This record gives sequence, C-alpha cells and structure tokens, in this order.
Amino acid sequence: MSLAQVHYASAAPGDEEAAGRFTAVGPGVSGALLAEIEPLLRHGLPEGVAEHPSDGELRALPQPFTYAVLADGSRLVARSAAVRETGGGPGVRFHAHAVHVPPGVPLPGDRMAVEAWRSPHWVAATPSGAIPDPLTPPPGPAAVSEGLDDFAVSRGPWLAAVLADLRRASGAEPAGGGPVVLVERSCADVARWLGLASATLPRAYAERLTFTTYTRRPGSSTLRVAGVRPEDAEAARSAGLRVHLCAGPSPAGGGTGDVWAVTAARVWRSRSPELFRVADELPGEPFAAGPLAVTALCAGITLGPDERAAAAGWAADRPYALDAKRTGLLVEALTSPAVDDRTGTEFDAAGRLFGALEGRCPASVTAPLAAMLVTEAVRGGNGSVELPHRDAFVGPEGAAVAERLGPEILNELGGGPAGTRPVARTVQLLRVARLLGVDTTELRPEVVARLASAMLAETSVREEPVGNGREGPLGGAAENPAGPPDFAPALLELLDEQFEVRTALLGALDRLAPSNPGAVARFLERMALPFTGTQALPHLRMCAEAPGAMATLGGDRAAVWRRVLRAAGLSPFAEPLVLRTAVGLVWEDRAPSVEEARLLLEAATSDAHRAAGTWARLVDAALGAAVTEPSAGSHARGPAAAHTDEAAALAHDLLRAFPEEIGGRERAGLLLLDLARELRTGAPDPGWTETVRTLCAQAEPVGPALRERAHTALVERLLAPDRPGAELYAFVHGDDAELITAYDRAARTETVRTRLRTQPAYAADCFTVWTAHPHAGTAWPPVAAALLAEVLRPAVRAMSAEDVAEVEATVGRTGSSGRAGAFRAWNRSSALGRLGRRIVGRVRRG
Repeated sequence: MSLAQVHYASAAPGDEEAAGRFTAVGPGVSGALLAEIEPLLRHGLPEGVAEHPSDGELRALPQPFTYAVLADGSRLVARSAAVRETGGGPGVRFHAHAVHVPPGVPLPGDRMAVEAWRSPHWVAATPSGAIPDPLTPPPGPAAVSEGLDDFAVSRGPWLAAVLADLRRASGAEPAGGGPVVLVERSCADVARWLGLASATLPRAYAERLTFTTYTRRPGSSTLRVAGVRPEDAEAARSAGLRVHLCAGPSPAGGGTGDVWAVTAARVWRSRSPELFRVADELPGEPFAAGPLAVTALCAGITLGPDERAAAAGWAADRPYALDAKRTGLLVEALTSPAVDDRTGTEFDAAGRLFGALEGRCPASVTAPLAAMLVTEAVRGGNGSVELPHRDAFVGPEGAAVAERLGPEILNELGGGPAGTRPVARTVQLLRVARLLGVDTTELRPEVVARLASAMLAETSVREEPVGNGREGPLGGAAENPAGPPDFAPALLELLDEQFEVRTALLGALDRLAPSNPGAVARFLERMALPFTGTQALPHLRMCAEAPGAMATLGGDRAAVWRRVLRAAGLSPFAEPLVLRTAVGLVWEDRAPSVEEARLLLEAATSDAHRAAGTWARLVDAALGAAVTEPSAGSHARGPAAAHTDEAAALAHDLLRAFPEEIGGRERAGLLLLDLARELRTGAPDPGWTETVRTLCAQAEPVGPALRERAHTALVERLLAPDRPGAELYAFVHGDDAELITAYDRAARTETVRTRLRTQPAYAADCFTVWTAHPHAGTAWPPVAAALLAEVLRPAVRAMSAEDVAEVEATVGRTGSSGRAGAFRAWNRSSALGRLGRRIVGRVRRG
C-alpha cells in the first residue's frame, strides 16, 4: 500500500513568534495527527550557525532522523535537513520529510525504521508531484548495517553501558526519568548506535525504541532515545537524564553490572553480530546472558568471569539444549589454560555444569571440567566447589591430575600448627585425596585430631539465652541453638564417603569430650553425627544426650546427671573419665550445690574422682556453699545452719578422701570449715584461736562469709561458759581487731543478753573476763569497757537482788575477794548513778 507522506518547513530563524507550516500532507493524515506530529518535526539549529553558511557548512549541520509512535498507534518516520531560506534571504531553516505508517501496518520489507536512515528517497524540499516512498530502500543489505562493526569497535569503552541503557529503554513500559541521551558530534553516529541496538536487541524490543538523532531539548522529549551534540550535553545532565558522552574521553572504570550487555559488547568488538540471531534460537528469557555467552564462547570469543559463569549456569540448567559439538566447545572454552581470572561464582557454576553433564556426556568431555574443579579445590582454596565423583577421571586424565596435585595435598595436610586450618579446607583436601586416590593413611591420625579440635573451635560461640528462666543443659539458661555450621554438608559427605575417617574422627571427638564436654555438646546440638556404628563412644553419647535430658528434666541437675551418666553405657568405676564428662556437661560453668556434691561423692569412689579430676568440683561446692550461704548466727538451728553443717561435713570428708590432692588456699578454706564444725560440736585441738587466724591468712582471698563464719564459730566458743582460759587469753592478747569486733558483735546478740539476765554464774564469768585484761593491746580494752557498760550493766540492772548477790558471790569464788569488791563498786556506781539521776529529776520537778 502507498504510505502518506508529510512535508514541513520550520519557522524562519530569529522570528520567535513565527510558526512552522506543513507544506504538503498526504491522504489519511488528520488535523489531530498533524498537531501531534508537528512538535516531533520542529528542531532548533545549533548555536553559532552563520547567517550565510557555505555549502559545506550547510551539509555539516544536523540532519535529525526521528521515529515515533503516535497516540492512535500509528508511527512516524521522518528525516529533517537544513536548507537555506527561500527567496535568497539570509538564514537557515529545517525542512522535514516524514512518512506516516497506519496502525498495524508493517514497514515495507518488514524492515526496522532505522534502516531507512540512508534511504536515497528523502528530500529536502516540497516536491511538486508524487515521489518514491523513502521507507522502501533498494534491494540488498540496508545501508545502516554497513560499517557497524568498525563503529562498535571505535565505541568499545561505551558499548556495554549504552547497550544496557537501551535494553532498559526498550521495555514494554518506558523507563522513567526521560530519554537515554547519546552525545555524538554527528547525527549519523547516533543513528549507528540505533543500528547497533536494532541488530542486538530482540525484534519486539528494538521496535519499541522510539528516537531522534538530534534535539536541543531532550528533557522535554517523549521519545525513548535522544541524540544531542556535545555543547548540549551539560544541559541534559543537569536535567537528570541518563547521558552517555560518546564524543569525549573514554569513561573511567566501573562496570555496568549487566552481564548481557557486557557479553553483547564483546560480541560486537569481535565483529560477530550474526551470533545474536544464533543466540536467539536458544531457550531463555529475553536478555538472559546465558544463551549469548554460550554462543560467544562456542565461537571462540574471549569472555570475562561473570559472562563465563552465566554460560556455565545456563548450560547446567539446560544440558539438553546443546548438541555434542557445542557442549564440547563450551567445556573447552571454560577450561582453557589461558583463563586466569576465574571467580568463585564461576567455579560454582562450572561445578553445577559438571553435575548436569555427568552421565549425559562421555567422560572424555567432562574430564577437563573435573580436573579444573579439583585443581581449584586444592590450589584456590574454594570450599564451595562441587567435587566430582571418583569415576569422573578415566585413563590418563586422572593419573595426570593425581600426579600433579597429590604432593600438594599431602604437604598441606601434614604441615602447619594444629587448629590453624579451617574445617572446610581440611574436609575438602581429604575428599580430593580420596577422589584422586592419594594415600593419606600415615597422616590420618594427626589430621583427624586437628580436624576434631578445629570443629569445636569454629562452633564454640555460644548463643544468647532466650530468657525463659529455665536452665540449659550446659550450665546456663536454655538456649536456641544456631543452625548447622557452614562446613556441615561437606563434612557429612566426607564421613559418608570415607569409613576410616569417620571412625577416627568420632574417636578423636570422644577423646576430646572429657576435657571440654560443653563445646562437644554444643557442636552435636548444631550438627548430628552418625553414632550408629559399633564404636563405644561413651563421651560422645553423653554429650548428645545432655540437651534432651535438660529439656525433659528441667532444672533437676541431679536427675540430668544420672540420665547423662547412663547414656555412657559404662560405670564410673570402670571408666572414671565418664565422671568428668558428666560433671562438665551438667555443671560446666558453676559449682554443684552441697547436696549435689554429696551425691557425686557417694556415686563413685575417691579413686574414681581422683582419676577423673572431679574432686576439684566437690571442693568448689563446699567452699562455694560457705561463701554464698548466710551466717547461721549464734547457735541458731535452721535451714541455713543445717546447710552450713552439711558444707562443713562435706569439707571434713573431702579432707580425708583427697589428702594429697587438696592443697593451698582450698585446703585452708576446707580446714576453716572443718574447724568451725569442731568449734560448735566437738573439742578442737588447743590453739584454735591462732589456728583460725593462720588459716584465714592461708585461704586468702577468702570469701567474706567464710571468714565471718569461722570468726563467729570462734567467738561463740569463747563466749561459752566452758571455754578454755588459755584460748581466751590468746584471743585477748592477740590484739586482732577483726576477731575482737566479731566477739563484740556476738556478745551483743539476744542469745547472750538473755543468758546474762537469767544465769548469774554466766554474768559473773563475763564480768571477770571483761575486767581481767585492762591493758591487753589496743583493740580489747575499749570493747570490754563497752560490753560492761552496754551489755552487762543492763542485764544486772534487770536482775533481782538475790541474783545480783549470787553474781557477786560467784565472782568472789571464781576470782578473789578483791574481784568481788570490784564488782560491788562497779554495781554500786551503777546504783548511785541511778539514784543521782532520780534526785536531780525530783529537784527539777520541784
């Protein structure tokens, strides 16, 4: 069909109020369409155009080429040319020649609009009659395709970024933010960019790219691509548009992040645009990098690591999409020895490709992939590489790889201090060694021991308590375990592949468990290891049982301990170390209570505790109870006092059971507890006043409650009526201010005050003691005087006359007549003081 043509002449230069006009309009183009078309054909001349330009200057002016989609779905293809003012006047104006394509009508020859850019039928003046349609070029290749390869190479630094933006601009919905701006000195170069896009983008996307090769107002353009000259670039950038300054210096660094665009740029620089159509035949989403990257690699084009990864990933997802020849070419390109910039992502994709091709292709095709993967696993340290199976290497390929990598594997496995190699690395080396048939028998014990220690070290960070108030199996609050460690999948595969390593590793962990059962239990809570074999593994079984036991039994640690101990399957009498493991699991970071310690002591012999080293936990229990329990008070008998007696009894038993093991400050602390017990219940050896002082010094730093308990037991014994005089003398003349303060505190308790008021003999004894040593150091005299005045005097004052007389008589019998006189004088001064105070009160009242 014949397409309507339109001619338009722009306004005269310098006449801002004048308007352009349509000089010819073909049939079918309505006035509404003309109103929409006119802004598309109106162009501004560049700055600095001469008033009378020469023919060369006129030809150098822009020749805008425009393609637009109108509101009714029809399209407009137009070219404008600068012409002299009619009538020979000064100035230049544009003449636009346009073709209107109705909706649903393809362009002649089903060609792209940009292919009409160099059509010889565009005219620069309104014709007097019918002229050929400019959209119907002569047969043969379109003129726009000529020289595109050279142009693409010349624009190499900008190629990927421009193609990426043109791809985004070709979407079903135009990208926001205005058109993509291409800055070139020539409209022809902008048209070549659009020619590159039409040859690169899928047809449906390329047809959506509306454009103009020249405008001075890109910010107001409704088209998707706009060309501007360099002098207008800054204005376009200031308008917030996406600007590509292709007419200046090469852009500095930085990639586009668009793998498809980068791959397309490499194809163009390799002068192979025909590959775009080949890639379109492969399955995949539009602009997927995989099909184009595969096609380029099979054609021998060098690609970067991201593009190679895209190719390998695409082929791994569609191993059936390529024939045997292209599969071989792809593998050859991916494994080329000339490639030295592979990344972890590329190796992961290559591993997936190997897994997809294994069994589908001959081993001779996949062997290079397998060799590359194991080489990277050994030399590159890539722990995420998916290793091939043992049958991946056949014939000389496997022997060559093993000969090359075997010594490196053995050297790394056998070197380095323990604990420095990550678990994932050791696991990978062991798996590759088996894959290549490298014998690691001699190194296995040392390697597995290091591996076990590293596994615990890498999972040793404890999770924060969840705050539910329930105690956890490892001595703290119940916790939510973290997920499996990163090395878990590879480790489980190793244990499944290599029975010898599994046996040795489980044994090594079992040997480590008694020293650090909490770490082993936390590891097993995060990663379940196979215990289904015939190995005993008592400690590992206990560690695996502990979390479930605590979850079931809650805070009953004694019950948890018994259940964990049963899980070992061994008696602590036969294997004392199970005691250490069980105690470490239940009381990892704390001491047992006195009752729990008594249970532990009775559950096994002292020899078993000695061999297991758990006797130290029992000592901590005795001393910890003494520190944390409150003082029982003067001869009080209640829960606290009973607990104190149990702690002292436990201390007594521990001193007898472990005489050689307990020493230093712990022994002194236990002896203090035992002495306190004897002071209250028995007859300690003489000199116990000095013994308390000596043991407190040896037990430093001693807890304040333990010190107070020992001091209280001592002074309560000194306040007893039957205390030895020698001990009292040593106490008074020892001038120990801390002990004397404890004595003063005990003497003021209600127990002592009641005894003084009700027992004249006891009051007489206290009077004798508190007046017998007036010059014994500096600490005792003021305390004794205060006790006489503030404790004894109120007690005597409350007695009957008969009791007071008995006190005086008892003082005389036990002391001397002078001492009895002293009591009478002391008591008389008290009475006279009372009488004097009464008289003074009466006088005042009178």
